[in-house]
Amino acid sequence: MKNQLKAVGAAVAALAMVAALPGMALAQDGKGVDALSQHGGAQRIAGVYGNATAKNVILFIGDGMGDSEITVARNYLHGANGSFDGLDKIGQPNLNTAEAGTGQYTTFSLGSSSSDGKYPKAGGINENAGVVTPVTDSSASGSAWATGTKTYNNAVDIDINGNPQLNLIELAKAKGLATGNVTTSEIQDATPAVLESHSTERSCYGPQGKTDGSSNNADKQCRAEQLKENGGIGSISEQLLGTRADVTIGGGSKYFRQTAQGGDYAGKTLWEQAKERGFQTVENDVDAFSALRYQENQPVLALLGDGNLPTQYNPSVATKRDPAKDENPVECTTNAKWLGNKTAAGNSASLADMTSKALDLLQANPKSQNGFFLQVEGASIDKQDHNGNACGQIGETDDLDKAISAALEKINLNDTLVIVTADHAHTSQIVESQPAYALSTVLKTKDGSNMVVSYGTSASNLYSDGNDTEGTADSSKAQGNMSHTGTQLRIAASGPGASRVDGLTDQTDNFFTIAHALGLASETADQQALSSDAKVAVKNENGKFVADLTGFNGDAVVSYELKDQSGKVLDASNSSTPVSGVRVATGETTAIALDKVAEGGSYTLTVTGRQSGKTVPLDFQGPAQGSGDKTPDGVVAEGQVQQDKKNEGIGKTGTAVLGVVMMAIALIAAGLTIKFARERR
Repeated sequence: MKNQLKAVGAAVAALAMVAALPGMALAQDGKGVDALSQHGGAQRIAGVYGNATAKNVILFIGDGMGDSEITVARNYLHGANGSFDGLDKIGQPNLNTAEAGTGQYTTFSLGSSSSDGKYPKAGGINENAGVVTPVTDSSASGSAWATGTKTYNNAVDIDINGNPQLNLIELAKAKGLATGNVTTSEIQDATPAVLESHSTERSCYGPQGKTDGSSNNADKQCRAEQLKENGGIGSISEQLLGTRADVTIGGGSKYFRQTAQGGDYAGKTLWEQAKERGFQTVENDVDAFSALRYQENQPVLALLGDGNLPTQYNPSVATKRDPAKDENPVECTTNAKWLGNKTAAGNSASLADMTSKALDLLQANPKSQNGFFLQVEGASIDKQDHNGNACGQIGETDDLDKAISAALEKINLNDTLVIVTADHAHTSQIVESQPAYALSTVLKTKDGSNMVVSYGTSASNLYSDGNDTEGTADSSKAQGNMSHTGTQLRIAASGPGASRVDGLTDQTDNFFTIAHALGLASETADQQALSSDAKVAVKNENGKFVADLTGFNGDAVVSYELKDQSGKVLDASNSSTPVSGVRVATGETTAIALDKVAEGGSYTLTVTGRQSGKTVPLDFQGPAQGSGDKTPDGVVAEGQVQQDKKNEGIGKTGTAVLGVVMMAIALIAAGLTIKFARERR
C-alpha cells in the first residue's frame, strides 16, 4: 500500500512536471479527425500564451512561399549569402524589440463531411469524411489561421460539417478594432476571403458566380442554398460588403460588376451597392488609389485590376533538360504592366505601396486607438509557382519583402506584433543540375552563379489559358499545372508575443497567437458570450416594418421566425443548411425586412444566433386595423437576449482538449508507476 501511495505521488509529480513544462517534447501519435476538427483541436501548444499583449497585429502571408521559394528568391536577388531587408529581419533578435521568434508550423487539412455525397459540393473537393488530407489548399489553410478550426480543401471559414466559424476580422470588429485586408490577388480569392466571408465553395465569388456580370454560372460555382435569392448568406463579394473591413485593397474588380440576384440590393451591381453603403470605392485606377484619405464611416474598397494583379517580373517558362540553358541562364525583366511602375502622375501600387496606404488609413482611423488587425498577402508566389514561372515567383517574393520593410517604417514593434509566414509549401526546388525527370529553369543569380530551379510535380507547364511550354506564357493566368506540397512551413514574428511561434506549431495555433495578443475572444464559449447582449428593435420606416439586430457579435449567421397571435408562422429564414439564413454584420446593424406585418396584427419575432444559440423573442403590434392612422415612424418594440444556460459553452475548446490530454498522461503515468512498484516488490 505504501508503495502504491508513492506511485500515485510520483504520477502527480509527473503531471505537475508536464504542466509546468508544456513545451517538453513527448513523442506521440496524432489525434483523430473527430478531435482535430473541433475548434482549436489541432493546436500543438494549446494553453501556452504568456502575458505579452499587442495593440496591433500585422500578418504577412506569402501564398505558396515555402522555404524553397524564399531561398530561390534570395539567391537570385541578393546572392546565397545575402539577405532580405524585411523577410529575413522578422524573427531576428536585433530589431530593438523585447521579443522575437522563429519556428515551423504544420499545414494539413481534413476530409469533408457529407451524408449524401453532395455536401460539401463536388468539384475537386476531398469528400472522404474522417481523413486527414496531408496537402492543403489556400482556403483550408487560410481558414485554419483565420478561425482556429481545421477544415476541408475548398472551404472558407466553415468546419468540416459546413458550420461557419468566426474569423479574426469579425472578432477584431467585435472588440472595436480597426481592420484591413490587402492582397495582390482577386479580393475574392481564398486567402483574403477567409477574413471577410464564409462559403462552402471558394469559387463562389459573386451572385453570378465567377463572371464579370455578363453571364451567370453561380449554379456551378456556389452551393445553391448559400445564394441570397435562395435565402442564403450570399456570395464572397456580397459578404465582404457586409463584413465592412475598414480597408480592403486588391484585385478582382470585374466581379463587382455582377448584379445582386436577391436580398435588399437585388437588381443592383455590387459596385452600386458598395457606394450606397458608404464605401470609398476605387476601380482600376492607381492615381485615385494614391489619393485615398481616411473619411469617417467610409471604409475603403480599392480594387486595382479586373483579376489578379500583374506580377513584378515578366514570366520565365520551365522546360525540359537542355544543355543550352546552362550557357544562357535566365535574367528576369520587369513587367511593364506591374502596378509598382510609376504612372504619368508619379504614383504606383506595388504591394509595398498598398501596405503603406493601408497603414496610413488604419492609423488615421479613430478606432485604431484601440488597435488594428491587418492581413497582407503576396498572392502570386503561389500562382507563378503553379505555372513553373521562376521569375514570376521571385518578383512576388521580392514584392512581399518590400511590403514588410514598408510596414516596419510605419509601426512600433513595442506595441505591434508582426508575423510572417505562408499558407502552404510549393513545388519549386533548387537542384544541382538540370534533372532528366522534371522541367527546370536555369537562372543567373546575384553572386554570378547558375541556379537550377526544378518543377517536378507535373510533366508539363500548362498555363490556365491552355498554353503549354511551347506557347505564349501569360503571367496573369493562374492556376497552372504544378502542385502544392505538404511540408511544414517557416513562421517568424517580432513584437509582443512573438516567441509563441517558436518550435513546432500548427496553423491553427497562429489564430490563437493573434487572438490572445489582441485580447480577442478565441475560445468557443467566449465567442458565444459575445452575443449575450444582443438586441432586436422593430422599427416602422415609412409604413414598412424592419427588425434591426445589434450585438450578435458571437454569430456569423442568424435565423428568424415571425408568427401571428395564433402561432401561425408568417415568415421565416431558410435554415436548411448552415450557410442559409441572415449574414451578421459584426459590430454593425443587421436589418431584416418584415414584409408580412399587416394591419391589426399582433406578432412575435424570434431571432436566434446560429453559432451562439442566443435567442431574442419580441412581441409587437402592427398598425390598428381600419383606423386610417399611420403608425408613427420609429421604434415599435425592443427586446434583448433571453438567457438560456443550455446554449452557453457549446463545443470543445483547445483548453478542454488539453485538459483531456493532461488527464490521460496522468493516468498512464500512474498506471506505469504502480506496475513498476509491484514488480519491484
